Amino acid sequence: MRHRYADIPELSQSEPNIGLIRIPNEQDVPFTPRVRALVDTAEFQRLKHISQLALTSRVYPGATHSRFEHALGVFSNCIRYLQQLGRDARFAETVDSHLAEVLMVSALLHDIGHWPFCHPIEDMGLEGLRVHESFAAELLSPDRQLASVLRESWNVEPSEVLSVLDGDSHEPGYRLVRSILSGPIDIDKMDYLDRDSLHCGVPYGRNFDRNRLIQSLLVNETGDGLAISNKGKTAAELMVFARYVMFSEVYWHHAVRSATTMFARAFFDLHSEFDLRELFLLSEPQMIDALRSAAAGTAVERLIEGVFGLHRSLYKRVTEYSLYQNHDIYEQLRGLPFGTLVDLGSTIADRFAVELNTTVEQTDVIIDAPPAHREVEFKVDIFFPKEDVYRPLQEVSPVVDSLARTQFDDYVKRVRLFVEPTVATALRQSGTQIDDVVTAAAEHVL
Repeated sequence: MRHRYADIPELSQSEPNIGLIRIPNEQDVPFTPRVRALVDTAEFQRLKHISQLALTSRVYPGATHSRFEHALGVFSNCIRYLQQLGRDARFAETVDSHLAEVLMVSALLHDIGHWPFCHPIEDMGLEGLRVHESFAAELLSPDRQLASVLRESWNVEPSEVLSVLDGDSHEPGYRLVRSILSGPIDIDKMDYLDRDSLHCGVPYGRNFDRNRLIQSLLVNETGDGLAISNKGKTAAELMVFARYVMFSEVYWHHAVRSATTMFARAFFDLHSEFDLRELFLLSEPQMIDALRSAAAGTAVERLIEGVFGLHRSLYKRVTEYSLYQNHDIYEQLRGLPFGTLVDLGSTIADRFAVELNTTVEQTDVIIDAPPAHREVEFKVDIFFPKEDVYRPLQEVSPVVDSLARTQFDDYVKRVRLFVEPTVATALRQSGTQIDDVVTAAAEHVL
């Protein structure tokens, strides 16, 4: 039987001179002339200069891989998904060859609107800050090289790509392809769990059977998203756990969060000094240089230099709160606006100064709390062909069910208090009751 997308050269490899580009780990990505045309645009090339994991490399030295590499990995996954799903009659009825190609270029361009340190900056919720989706629209505007290549080489309109990226279309076909790019078992997670784990030098994100999971893909009962057959159940369970462990051990590792919160606290003071549009168009090294220059001689210089200077000096964790550890303080502080956290940190610093009978700068105390937005829950259905029935994965899996009883974020994202190293040492030696200070300060500020 002829595959539904046999005319798409990247899927069928029917291009006479189809090339390959190799990315870690020994992954060959189809590289046809029209793929090369997109990759060679200035808008896409800038992703080479934006790291995928921002400040994680301050703790995991190998985590210097770029969004350029990740984008190619997501595109490669898209090819594999379409090769599998093209055999599903219900998928092929909803997603024609053109929409499949729209998904392919959307996969390649899904991070096109990101700028250096995008997620830490967006998590701050600064007033008037553009989200990266709107930045993507600018980079896909008609006067850009990227838009010309989409039209001339792919016969795809930039607006079609934006409909996949920002979710403004509710047509069944767009909902279905959007679930491939952004959903519980999407091509983005499939790549970053593996790639981040590889570059960080940890096994956690690579311990699930990707091939088995992809081979089990099919359309859900309502026809607007993905499901998996019962043969992929174990692989899905392992993917859920891989994501959980990567968050708890890498993305929200306490030292990674220290560096990230130091950056965020400094950016909070410095951002008004910049035209943010121009700043976000810079490469990562250029942005770092700009921030270091702006921070020189200010209260946040120590924060910026501690993260980006020649002498690494991360603030120390002196206490933390979670769903099951000092629950009341955790509930009080999580999701607070960043400006409120800054005020609270300053108040705590003043109270530490009294406790220690010494000077404690207001930027010596910073608070890391989960932002208001939540991670996407892992909700996917399992199809049991013998019974001809779909059941939620958490209903048939004790592993997933235990993680789904409470929001994913509650398990892995904690409220933490980070303090400048010399002040942290003084607090430990003095026997200061830090939690009592935090509670009193919160009562005063909130």
